[in-house]
Amino acid sequence: MKKLLTIAIPTYNRAELLNKQLTWLSQAIKGFESECEILVSDNCSTDHTQSIISKWQSILSNITFKSNKNPENIGVMRNIIYCLGAATTKYVWTIGDDDPIQERAVAYVINKIQQNEDLSLLFLNFSGRNKITGEPVHPPKIVGNRWFDVDSEDDKGDGKAIFEYCFAKSVGAVIFLTATVYRTDLVKRALQIWPTASNNWISLAYLAGYCAANGKVIVTKDIYLECIVGVSYWQKEPQSALLMQYKHLPEVILKLQENGYSKQFYCRMMLNNFKEVNLKVFLGALRRWPVSAIKTVAPFLALTSIAALELIPIREFKMAELQEIPTQEVRKYD
Repeated sequence: MKKLLTIAIPTYNRAELLNKQLTWLSQAIKGFESECEILVSDNCSTDHTQSIISKWQSILSNITFKSNKNPENIGVMRNIIYCLGAATTKYVWTIGDDDPIQERAVAYVINKIQQNEDLSLLFLNFSGRNKITGEPVHPPKIVGNRWFDVDSEDDKGDGKAIFEYCFAKSVGAVIFLTATVYRTDLVKRALQIWPTASNNWISLAYLAGYCAANGKVIVTKDIYLECIVGVSYWQKEPQSALLMQYKHLPEVILKLQENGYSKQFYCRMMLNNFKEVNLKVFLGALRRWPVSAIKTVAPFLALTSIAALELIPIREFKMAELQEIPTQEVRKYD
């Protein structure tokens, strides 16, 4: 019988953190050994990561435990995508080697995917904490420390609409790797459609959106894990903020529109992104890398201008529709 869930851990030079995560997993997976497989993908570590993997393969000998070591460091995104592509189970849950996860999370995930055959995407709600200060962190549009402020545990909502809401509220939430369980065939199909997704640091939003558009979505009300803010791989790249705001996010929005999302959603998200970009990021990049900055921002401005022009007829059409609705019907929209 085909197993239900691959729990994959991409890692690089963090042997002790990997050891801690596998310690958690060895307890959390008890009772579900026949439903799960474990995959660790080592991105050519130079520390004792391989000895940690060997140790836990021996300890967890009653579970299918696969390992991969890349012949060279292929980058974080490519290592993550390797994990997604290597899964042979119905669902794949790729987790960070340093993210604190509650022990009950594995049981919850297994039970939900057993109960919902048409489930295509599961978001585990999480809290945020600043690595340096230890203070709680939440996105600007979210009240409280629960990063998804919607829940769809009953699995009855429109998957596409739920994703659109979550994406508009917090890009960071939908790209948090450890919070996301994908249906494997859908995420593999999404990667076939966009074979260069690994070059985009926000492409996990596209993968989630593609899955959401092709099945049912669950967003948990309860919190099952914690996101440690300030340690993301892309934050180490000097041009990361410029690329993410002006190039990567628009690319993802376009890919979503090409794969099932409406033109109106595309236009609205492009304009929202334009409103929220930090001009200081562009000005700082312009001083340091003038040619690169201009080449990055110019297409973004062109796409945003087109989106603004295309959204005007949509608004006019909706107003015309509204004027034709009898007064008593209009009250429904109040």
